[in-house]
Amino acid sequence: MAAPAQPKKIVAPTVSQINAEFVTQLACKYWAPHIKKKSPFDIKVIEEIYEKEIVQSRFAIRKIMLLEFSQYLENYLWMNYSPEVSSKAYLMSICCMVNEKFRENVPAWETFKKKPDHFPFFFKCILKAALAENDGEFSLHEQTVLLLFLDHCFNSLEVDLIRSQVQQLISLPMWMGLQPARLELELKKTPKLRKFWNLIKKNDEKMDPEAREQAYQERRFLSQLIQKFISVLKSVPLSEPVTMDKVHYCERFIELVIDLEALLPTRRWFNTILDDSHLLVHCYLSNLVHREEDGHLFSQLLDMLKFYTGFEINDQTGNALTENEMTTIHYDRITSLQRAAFAHFPELYDFALSNVAEVDTRESLVKFFGPLSSNTLHQVASYLCLLPTLPKNEDTTFDKEFLLELLVSRHERRISQIQQLNQMPLYPTEKIIWDENIVPTEYYSGEGCLALPKLNLQFLTLHDYLLRNFNLFRLESTYEIRQDIEDSVSRMKPWQSEYGGVVFGGWARMAQPIVAFTVVEVAKPNIGENWPTRVRADVTINLNVRDHIKDEWEGLRKHDVCFLITVRPTKPYGTKFDRRRPFIEQVGLVYVRGCEIQGMLDDKGRVIEDGPEPRPNLRGESRTFRVFLDPNQYQQDMTNTIQNGAEDVYETFNIIMRRKPKENNFKAVLETIRNLMNTDCVVPDWLHDIILGYGDPSSAHYSKMPNQIATLDFNDTFLSIEHLKASFPGHNVKVTVDDPALQIPPFRFWSCRITFPVRSGKGKKRKDADEDEDTEEAKTLIVEPHVIPNRGPYPYNQPKRNTIQFTHTQIEAIRAGMQPGLTMVVGPPGTGKTDVAVQIISNIYHNFPEQRTLIVTHSNQALNQLFEKIMALDIDERHLLRLGHGEEELETEKDFSRYGRVNYVLARRIELLEEVKRLQKSLGVPGDASYTCETAGYFFLYQVMSRWEEYISKVKNKGSTLPDVMEISTFFPFHEYFANAPQPIFKGRSYEEDMEIAEGCFRHIKKIFTQLEEFRASELLRSGLDRSKYLLVKEAKIIAMTCTHAALKRHDLVKLGFKYDNILMEEAAQILEIETFIPLLLQNPQDGFSRLKRWIMIGDHHQLPPVIKNMAFQKYSNMEQSLFTRFVRVGVPTVDLDAQGRARASLCNLYNWRYKNLGNLPHVQLLPEFSTANAGLLYDFQLINVEDFQGVGESEPNPYFYQNLGEAEYVVALFMYMCLLGYPADRISILTTYNGQKHLIRDIINRRCGNNPLIGRPNKVTTVDRFQGQQNDYILLSLVRTRAVGHLRDVRRLVVAMSRARLGLYIFARVSLFQNCFELTPAFSQLTARPLHLHIIPTEPFPTTRKNGERPSHEVQIIKNMPQMANFVYNMYMHLIQTTHHYHQTFLQLPPAMVEEGEESQSQETELEAEEEAMLIQADDIPSPPDVSCSQETLASRPDSTPNQTETTASQTGANSRPETVTASVPGAVTIPVKATTPQDATSAPTKTN
Repeated sequence: MAAPAQPKKIVAPTVSQINAEFVTQLACKYWAPHIKKKSPFDIKVIEEIYEKEIVQSRFAIRKIMLLEFSQYLENYLWMNYSPEVSSKAYLMSICCMVNEKFRENVPAWETFKKKPDHFPFFFKCILKAALAENDGEFSLHEQTVLLLFLDHCFNSLEVDLIRSQVQQLISLPMWMGLQPARLELELKKTPKLRKFWNLIKKNDEKMDPEAREQAYQERRFLSQLIQKFISVLKSVPLSEPVTMDKVHYCERFIELVIDLEALLPTRRWFNTILDDSHLLVHCYLSNLVHREEDGHLFSQLLDMLKFYTGFEINDQTGNALTENEMTTIHYDRITSLQRAAFAHFPELYDFALSNVAEVDTRESLVKFFGPLSSNTLHQVASYLCLLPTLPKNEDTTFDKEFLLELLVSRHERRISQIQQLNQMPLYPTEKIIWDENIVPTEYYSGEGCLALPKLNLQFLTLHDYLLRNFNLFRLESTYEIRQDIEDSVSRMKPWQSEYGGVVFGGWARMAQPIVAFTVVEVAKPNIGENWPTRVRADVTINLNVRDHIKDEWEGLRKHDVCFLITVRPTKPYGTKFDRRRPFIEQVGLVYVRGCEIQGMLDDKGRVIEDGPEPRPNLRGESRTFRVFLDPNQYQQDMTNTIQNGAEDVYETFNIIMRRKPKENNFKAVLETIRNLMNTDCVVPDWLHDIILGYGDPSSAHYSKMPNQIATLDFNDTFLSIEHLKASFPGHNVKVTVDDPALQIPPFRFWSCRITFPVRSGKGKKRKDADEDEDTEEAKTLIVEPHVIPNRGPYPYNQPKRNTIQFTHTQIEAIRAGMQPGLTMVVGPPGTGKTDVAVQIISNIYHNFPEQRTLIVTHSNQALNQLFEKIMALDIDERHLLRLGHGEEELETEKDFSRYGRVNYVLARRIELLEEVKRLQKSLGVPGDASYTCETAGYFFLYQVMSRWEEYISKVKNKGSTLPDVMEISTFFPFHEYFANAPQPIFKGRSYEEDMEIAEGCFRHIKKIFTQLEEFRASELLRSGLDRSKYLLVKEAKIIAMTCTHAALKRHDLVKLGFKYDNILMEEAAQILEIETFIPLLLQNPQDGFSRLKRWIMIGDHHQLPPVIKNMAFQKYSNMEQSLFTRFVRVGVPTVDLDAQGRARASLCNLYNWRYKNLGNLPHVQLLPEFSTANAGLLYDFQLINVEDFQGVGESEPNPYFYQNLGEAEYVVALFMYMCLLGYPADRISILTTYNGQKHLIRDIINRRCGNNPLIGRPNKVTTVDRFQGQQNDYILLSLVRTRAVGHLRDVRRLVVAMSRARLGLYIFARVSLFQNCFELTPAFSQLTARPLHLHIIPTEPFPTTRKNGERPSHEVQIIKNMPQMANFVYNMYMHLIQTTHHYHQTFLQLPPAMVEEGEESQSQETELEAEEEAMLIQADDIPSPPDVSCSQETLASRPDSTPNQTETTASQTGANSRPETVTASVPGAVTIPVKATTPQDATSAPTKTN
């Protein structure tokens, strides 16, 4: 197999290079935002830049990056654009800038929206240029740039400005490009279109000639573009050299056509034009397809296009076509061909009279039509309206090969999409894993196009939706598998032995050489299938490794996925592996196949089953695993072996590789998606179109739902009547009770109609008076306070209550969540998303006790936060259940897992039966009523109820006579049982009060027996598994799981009969599109309908999206777009929470510009912690400029593993300074934007202060991405980069970085780089308004009484650079040590009379001496500033390609995994060595400088 070429990484220009560039000099003169006096606009500047910088560099990305970054588009190009100055260079410059913005993944259309006047003219110029002759004014490379620009336009239909232009190109009038016979056929198929067509013709006649000509040009644009493409394609020779410009043009054109076919609004009209142009036939017969290297990507794109042109959908209605309907269409095509043959072509009688199954294969069609002449074939095609009629006595201009392929490809039988999917192997093979067009490396720059599906706004059908996600999920997993294989196999160092075999010179923890491999079972296929139902094999390995690694291999469980690898190295023994060179040719990798573990075999060859019994101890080192192979893959391999004489793959394996369990669930998720595609996906009707991206985006909002609920019980949501009134501004609140004493929560309110403004033009033809009355009525809320019934006399009977005063937008979110339909809540940082979620869950639980709610989150941490808050509300814990493996982290002794709940039920049952026993004893009833739940039920029915009914008959109101209050207590039958309750039970003040207490006591008793009745099933079910299933399916009302767990366990949940009515998703903007969709389908439909009533999604699309490791899938395929983000883009209504209570108002200003009206809660101004200044620091936030340290800024020891030593040392120095002032270390977190810097900072902390009692460690040292969803009082942030802004340019990452701090944010960065970035301007303009040097107040102790913003009474010191700060901290530390030493001396010399307890004094002396000795040792080891020589050494560390990879905390990072960083000595750096405990530690401890 040919090794793929290693792609080159694009190196971003440095700041010094940027400043030296010609572009930068022009920018400073004409458009740079920070320049006050700019030169006037000059069109020659644009011409010069385009010719010199863009064309001469052949559109080099580096040059275009510079231009785009300098705000060329925003501040010069579009600002000055008008028809008068429009030129080729102007158009091309704008297109290059827009394309670059899309490549960088930053908003592209904002500039055009601000000044939209000239956009229509500009767009028409682009259309004209795209059709220009190849050798004319626009080169083919330039036209490829234009194609890419058009593709971006077609994929931005949500932007009104773009949509208005694109609609003129793609709509029904474009069918004027069809040949007349074909047009007539299409209008005949869909009669309503003829009416529209006639209307269009009438309107055209009314237009003036110039406008009509312009309209005709736009309508024919795509038809003409197709013809232009075909002419370019035909100019590609078969074997002679070809310019890559032609190849890239063809690839980009096919990409554009695929995108048009994959969107219903464009496909509806374009698919017919495409079919009429026979583009696919031209492509498949072209020379480019047959050029092995140049045409590889083109062929893959062509296969994608073929798939979409024949997609199973009705283009006009948008309905998915069933298999039967597709078969009918196929039969209609064949029979119409047979009829034409029978009527007009005697030579085709045999074909016309054959049955369909006999003639619809490619072979039989070629057999029948191959012998015909070109003219005859043309006539057949023209009868089918595929080609224009051939004039008499004229020969066809088409060649025979084209005509034959046209007829055959149109009429051959196609394998159905679902059949194709079911025959697809789920494991990737070597052909896919190392194909750069399908699975690009991490170096993907965003330049070329790829043969990958895209996730945009709309999908054709649910099948299309699932299939695109299936393919991308599979390929993203493949990318991770490739990284694992390359890592493990290269560690094993396969070399060629002297005798030509394989010898392994190394070892790998995750891979082992295979000793023996045998296929032991190939089961027969199911009826109608051609692949075996099951293929099993035995793999034997020799585990002569360390015990803990041996345990890992023996711990492989059922369903774990492994990979079988064949290597045939060609390199001799001892060859070094070079990671920069292609992997395959170095190790000689030949085959990769996946397998799934069934289990390990015991001595007798039987599979050891997973279970509670201990595993048998096997002797020796040899272990055999029974594995399942992929039946589809096995069938394909065997067919290839038999038909083509290829070697048997399954006799060649010599390595087995396992993967980490957390990263190895891809097969289960893929099987889940495939199963979904094989079942009828029943999505609720009110959601179907919104998920596909069509129709009215607000149609699922509760205000438009037909089953909107009029009366809702808000339970404990409101704290008072004033809170309720404030929660509905603009509404008239009418309370049903006049007495203010009774106007207390909880409130139930209803309104015959609560109407919200709906953007609809319907129903406005009413009289003004009616409208006024309707509006008044719509804004009136009728509120009824109601008392929660007494639950019993014990303190724990009192319900838990909400204590949060929700804002009016939070109330709107809660109200929307209680109503049926789709609720989307956008929660900016600190706005109480989790509190809103918990209140919605609580209110649904109380309003609809028979309904079940499913909670889904992205992470276990978010699920734990939700659960901890749910437990604080009035929800019975027996109704809570947590699925998955995160419950161990819950900060509670209670276990909410399935088996934890079973144990709770069993324990609770015993407690309740004890209560029954006590009740029985108090009533003096003989027997054993508390033996089982069943006997307890009879006891309640015959003994308890009879006594209660008798009691009620004695004390109830007897009409005319006033009831006696004392009778309630006198006749009460359960006095003895309630003797342990707070006494007296009855107050004797009023009849109503005591009667309510008596009923409360009875409710307490009744609840005992109600619970026992529910627990009765656990007596009948004997096994823990059955009990846990019963709990899941019947008992639990609130079930929580992560989205990954839902995807993995869907099959099991559906099989159990799991049911739910509501879904609440937290962190919805962080969940992958497909992982958001799967939880909708964890239950079987009822009578063909989904029982889902509510879907509440809470998230923030302005923060970071789901983690996608491969840049190509992230950028090109838009896989990082969550369903939540897509809904927001489509226009689904959202409730935007608008008051934050996390951070100081000044810190909030750094990110609130990104949100609609984000303000602050009152306590942010009122509470002392927010109004007090940060001790020892002049400002509450500051951007600190960090210049190169020893001539070096950022360094990159491995690709994408960025480090910046100067910033790392500065951050740690500030952390130490704050700790020395008295700040608690756990209230400070250090964040950075790259993994490399994270590891470097951890190393520096370990060396400087990690184990120092005066300083300690920060709460967290991690990346911004990993810290999303968390917060701390003080954040120190290192931005690392000095050459290019990097991925902080993604505004979502900036928002996360700026919003983690509550009280103080200190950012270390190269200011000159970041302040020029257009996307970051709103935040950095505020940051740069303050001094860029750190201002400290060293004599101000923590905590301070100074108010934030006040001038300090202590002296302010300005720190100019990092060495000065390190020096200062050193001196401060030494001063503190000496002060402490002096204090200890004084304390130890105290006279005996001052110390009362001699023993205590002795122990204190010992402690102080020990502490003093430790600090003095550390002080001795601190190098004094003048003696330290500064030397910068290379910072090499473990490669980490993205900032999103799994974080390992400093404590977890072992000797083998920790980055081998060598920290340069810094003047005055506080180096506090740690006692060496391992050889590695000993070597890294700093030496003492004398």
